[in-house]
Amino acid sequence: MSIEAPVFFEFEADFVESLRCIPMQVRLKLDTCGVKLKLAHWHQFTQAERRSLTQLPCSTPAEVTHYRQYLQQLVTHYSGAPAKELPIDPQPAWLAAQVPAAVQTQAASVNAEISAQQWQQLTPDQRFALIKLSRPSHENQNFVPALREFGLLAPL
Repeated sequence: MSIEAPVFFEFEADFVESLRCIPMQVRLKLDTCGVKLKLAHWHQFTQAERRSLTQLPCSTPAEVTHYRQYLQQLVTHYSGAPAKELPIDPQPAWLAAQVPAAVQTQAASVNAEISAQQWQQLTPDQRFALIKLSRPSHENQNFVPALREFGLLAPL
């Protein structure tokens, strides 16, 4: 199993060094492998274990299986039970050609608009971040910084 260089967004800079929060790239891997990891679980892991979760690949079916198994072993080790598993979306919104309605609504709330062309020029990681940051259950404080970072909103 190869190791990937972790890719962090600028809007995550305040916690990347400590990994006190679950970074977007790990959240993408969680959605990809179908595991609901709680922040309480994340905080039980050592710094090395958190770092390994940022570095392990999770793209091919074999990598997804390995990532899920490794993650569940960690959670079970610390909490005595595996994390809840979630269904894996076979057609995730971050791979779709159209901007999801929730992202458009959140963008409109900050006087921004994302065209289909702009959406298609974003990487899947960037699209995933905007989807996560536009959810009503998420604190949306990083949505505008993400729009700026991704070139969708003029810098300050």
